[in-house]
Amino acid sequence: MGKIFRSVTAAVGIVVSLGMGRAPSYEVYAIRYATLPNFRVAGLIQGADTSRRLDIAMMVWLLKGSDGRNVLVDAGFHRADFVARWRPTNFVPPSEAVERAGVKADDVTDVIISHVHWDHLDGIDLFPKARVWIQREEFQHHLDSAGMVHDRAIDAGDAKILADIARQGRLMLVDGDAHEIMPGITVYTGGKHTYASQFAAIKNGTNTIVIASDNLYLYENLARRVPIAQTLDAASNVKAQGRMLTLASDARLIVPGHDPEVFNRFTSPGNGIAWIH
Repeated sequence: MGKIFRSVTAAVGIVVSLGMGRAPSYEVYAIRYATLPNFRVAGLIQGADTSRRLDIAMMVWLLKGSDGRNVLVDAGFHRADFVARWRPTNFVPPSEAVERAGVKADDVTDVIISHVHWDHLDGIDLFPKARVWIQREEFQHHLDSAGMVHDRAIDAGDAKILADIARQGRLMLVDGDAHEIMPGITVYTGGKHTYASQFAAIKNGTNTIVIASDNLYLYENLARRVPIAQTLDAASNVKAQGRMLTLASDARLIVPGHDPEVFNRFTSPGNGIAWIH
């Protein structure tokens, strides 16, 4: 395990040093691959009316770099047992959804995993050539190099896949906050959705777009400055929301993890794809 971690740490250092020059620009897309109907809003927003329901969007985010990189933030889910258990509507595997945006699975160069929950991690095996970026503390808290689970927040099958990716040398462990892991893309810790969840800030010309993933479930969390319902530390979650506001060029460029409103605010090009700009 130590050998793997040393090689990954060295690689992160190299990538960060390369990022010191002029950063490429990224086109950013939210891509919807499924819907979970009739979801309890109280499971998303602390203190929400327990009778409220929302058809939430299941998304991954594609970053198309001017340097040729195709980066995903999160990988969604696709395993049959998850599909059977949660019964999503309009489901397609995340790889097929990404291909609708013009990028084949084999052409995805990197996947940034915000946290280890099944609906953000399970699809990593759909992108077999990609490096997978995750916080070191998130990895080490939830599993070991053999894929044995240390914390039930991670699914056992997903833990084994992640351990396999580590053995293949494709796992990139990020050591903490505010690291430019590749030119133009910086990850930040905070929000405590899981032990060491992260979010990403992406350069888009002169603008900065923030992909919050589940550190911010809905636009309503941000508008009301209310913590997400599923957090280990509500105060840190609200603090992370405030930080997102300082990082993004405009509040409208902060993208929450499951809000279907994303596709109403950014309607182009359509068909479950929203160009964030």
